[in-house]
Amino acid sequence: MSYFAARWRRSILLRTTVTVLLLSGFVIASAGTALFIQISHGIYRDKLSGSISEAQSLIDYDQGRLDATRYRTDIKLNEVIKEILSISSVGRTPESKEVILVATASVPGYVRIYQGTSNHLKLSGIPSAFRKQVRDSNGVQSLRLNVFYETGPNRDAIVVGKTIVIPQDHLYEIYYIFPLHEQNQLIALIKNLMLFTAFGLILLIGLITGLVIRRIAMPLREAAEIAEQLAAGELDRRLAIRSEDEMGRLAIAFNEMALSMQQQISRLENLSRLQQRFVSDVSHELRTPLTTMRMASRVIYDARVQLDSAAGRSSELLLLQIDRFESLLTDLLEVSRFDARAAILETREVDLKALVSRAIDELKSSGEVQVTLSAPTGLVLANVDDRRIERVIRNLLTNAADHSDHRGVAVTIAQTDREVAIGVRDYGNGFTEREAERLFDRFWRADPSRARKRGGTGLGLSISLEDATLHQGTLKAWGAPKRGAHFVLTLPKSPGIPIQSEPLEVLPKDESASILPQLDSSEE
Repeated sequence: MSYFAARWRRSILLRTTVTVLLLSGFVIASAGTALFIQISHGIYRDKLSGSISEAQSLIDYDQGRLDATRYRTDIKLNEVIKEILSISSVGRTPESKEVILVATASVPGYVRIYQGTSNHLKLSGIPSAFRKQVRDSNGVQSLRLNVFYETGPNRDAIVVGKTIVIPQDHLYEIYYIFPLHEQNQLIALIKNLMLFTAFGLILLIGLITGLVIRRIAMPLREAAEIAEQLAAGELDRRLAIRSEDEMGRLAIAFNEMALSMQQQISRLENLSRLQQRFVSDVSHELRTPLTTMRMASRVIYDARVQLDSAAGRSSELLLLQIDRFESLLTDLLEVSRFDARAAILETREVDLKALVSRAIDELKSSGEVQVTLSAPTGLVLANVDDRRIERVIRNLLTNAADHSDHRGVAVTIAQTDREVAIGVRDYGNGFTEREAERLFDRFWRADPSRARKRGGTGLGLSISLEDATLHQGTLKAWGAPKRGAHFVLTLPKSPGIPIQSEPLEVLPKDESASILPQLDSSEE
């Protein structure tokens, strides 16, 4: 069932063919049913008309012979009655008509000896309501019903009845039964022919629909497959042009679109490579004059006591801005390595608890924010690239300090047998759900206009995510406006082993998961 459901969702050929079959089946069934009803009613009406006409003639003839017994001695009443009841004495066949002669309630019992039936029909087979209708009417009456025999099967027939007078003024009812065997056979034959024709039409319509839709669906299916291959990076795939009709024009337009897309992607790839090379080259080339500027600024800074106050303050600002410039160049170089897939890990066993403590001490030395550390007792060892992980910790701490609004930063370390997690929690401005979508984008900041003492390029979190991914780890973030943020770095203790559990949840324990947004960097 699931296979059919999957094919139904994915195949326009199957859906269209089945839909056409169902609709055509409904139309053919409706039209066929109406036509069959009209034909069967017409056959029955013809048989009914003939039966009434024949019965009327027979009843008039029988009444004439019965009346003749009054004045002709050569015609005996008993013989006439016997002849009337033996109308089908040649044998009961599907086409033979039958007769029933039954006395009315007004006839004395000793005279009811005249009543009888042909071929052992049951007298009780005529409904009492129909008998009353015959007695109350001067003409013939008809009814369709099943007649019953003393032996043998019942038969569908038309019964035509009328009252008749037997000499001595005894009122009897006479019923002629006309079997519908031939008519039922004809109707059944017509029904079978119509069913066979209907199934044949439905099958033919299904085949024609399948062939027509296949001619349309196959090029579309081929176009879908080529589009998937183009999306997968096989930019040289093209559709085959087999005709000059709409499908042919579609193939031509599709191929032109694929060619244009290939050219655009090639240009964008070349531009991206040029941009990466430009950033890398500029970053490297700027290091030499930057080193010279740092040396010169250091000399001026060391001699600031000999300068006036304005010049001394300018030397301090110059050295600070050169430090920021050097940090920016370092980040740009690191980004270019990631883009060129040239970043490599230099792992060794490191005590992450000591590494985090060292980064916290450096942040505390500025005296800007209070930082607390919660960590397991003893060493927290892991094989990592300590330079990269220390950079991630510094970026997270710096980011938390910049956004904490002097409300403090809490750092938590947790571990399992195979993983270690480091969480950095602040209680400042936080971020919205929309901002969370761009949190790890390059050169993006939630509030670029806000003055910050450390400045910022918007590359810190992006580089941190790249460093975490390079270790086969994750960097997740949670945040809410005016309720702070929580960043959790999870790393495997041994390189090459994927993370199987998370020692530290990204959602802080003091927050509710049902109302707060969170961002998983693994989905980036």
